[in-house]
Amino acid sequence: MTVVPSVAVLASANFDLVGRAATLPRPGETVLGEGFTTNPGGKGLNQAIAVARLGGACATIAAVGDDSFGAGLLAGLAADGVDTRLVRVVPGPSGVALIAVDAAGENQILVAPGANATLTSLTDDELTAIRSAQALLCQLELPLSAVVQAATAARQSGVAVVLNAAPARPLPPDLLAAVDVLVVNRGEAEMLSDAPGTAVEDLAERLAALVPRVAITLGPDGVVYRGEGTDLRIPAPVVTAVDATAAGDAFAGALTVAWLEGRPMAEALQWACAAGAACAQAPGASASLPDRAAVDQLWAATYG
Repeated sequence: MTVVPSVAVLASANFDLVGRAATLPRPGETVLGEGFTTNPGGKGLNQAIAVARLGGACATIAAVGDDSFGAGLLAGLAADGVDTRLVRVVPGPSGVALIAVDAAGENQILVAPGANATLTSLTDDELTAIRSAQALLCQLELPLSAVVQAATAARQSGVAVVLNAAPARPLPPDLLAAVDVLVVNRGEAEMLSDAPGTAVEDLAERLAALVPRVAITLGPDGVVYRGEGTDLRIPAPVVTAVDATAAGDAFAGALTVAWLEGRPMAEALQWACAAGAACAQAPGASASLPDRAAVDQLWAATYG
């Protein structure tokens, strides 16, 4: 690889408390668990680590608390070579995610934002890091004001903006105007389109009227893409899923890296699907994120 993509990630960072059980509890139900682990996580932190493990140069803008969880989050990023100089340490608790995972790898997640909620606007140094990158990757687990500010700064500087619009919420016009690639799952696409039950190809068409490129992830069914006059449906590799918690984050990070490397969009989407599938084969959030060799191997076995 001769190109090292430069990515700034505006990142949520949560410490994950993960319980496993045969089935997920229904409302009002208690189930006995079969294991418990703790991991650095949060959609943004996962995506930053994914970018770094897949060969990108990654700088992270985030906020953690001055507690033991915050120290663990910083250590998790640094261990993968992510630039943490712009991670703020603020008084109070770090973000925490309570995650339940069943035997099929499906999950339920409750997030207490903690320090993430303090990241409402960006400093000059943080904006400079965004303007100096090739792409900005962001999600919606942070205050929307910071996401809009970051995306606007990126757009004004010619920096590509990849938005993983999760968790889904209404997006202001100035944010949509800055987005180059929108990554959502089917439920998020239905919410943003205000069209529950709509065929996924129709959802892609609706969202492509708002942004230049849209990728709708479908878990084991792959991804539907629409953009630049191209419609694609890419199947996912067939794997045995253990934990899908960070699979979407692996997809977003991989798609960003592959796109910046100049790969054709069809190949970039295949590689991202391979990253998501490889991630789902292992337990944990950040711990399950694959490296480049693992993704290359699964991509070659599936699409090569």
